[in-house]
Amino acid sequence: MTIERAETAPDARQGWTKARAVLAGGLVLGVGAAITLAAWTDDEWATGLFGSGTFGIEGSTDGTAFADHPTEADAAELDFTVAADNLAPGDVVYAPFAVQLERDSTYDAEVTIAQTVDPALTGVTADYVFTTALGCSEAAYAAGTDENAATFALDSLADVQNVCFRVTAGDDLAQGVTGGITWNFAAVSGDAL
Repeated sequence: MTIERAETAPDARQGWTKARAVLAGGLVLGVGAAITLAAWTDDEWATGLFGSGTFGIEGSTDGTAFADHPTEADAAELDFTVAADNLAPGDVVYAPFAVQLERDSTYDAEVTIAQTVDPALTGVTADYVFTTALGCSEAAYAAGTDENAATFALDSLADVQNVCFRVTAGDDLAQGVTGGITWNFAAVSGDAL
């Protein structure tokens, strides 16, 4: 029995060789394209550093020693004229207070004043004016401006708002009572300094 060997046609062999050559060439081209692509890659980066500003107000009863009084319990005790704790009908007492931005503030402020009079002090009234210098007396009060104005601005670290408070005991003040009057200075930040 004779086994005949099947001869691969030269055209078929040549086609397979061409196919292998094309595949090998494609592989080389693919690697070359990847290398070329990596050579033309470029990056650009940007970053920013962020933080917040600072803001606050502080007060002083003498215009020199300023401090933070953040709650009613921490309120600065105003230095009213003599006998403020021993009032009689018709008495009038005065006390100064100064307000400025905290030294590390980076924003200006709009400040609103609100006052609360203890109900036990029937017949006692309280009011205030803004003055150009710290000091509070009948004359300073008379020279003051914007009586009972609700707001004022602190536009720079150099700004100081001086306030002169006046408390008057009315004819219907009862004997033997005690009570307080509280002033709240509520500041809202505005523009950057």
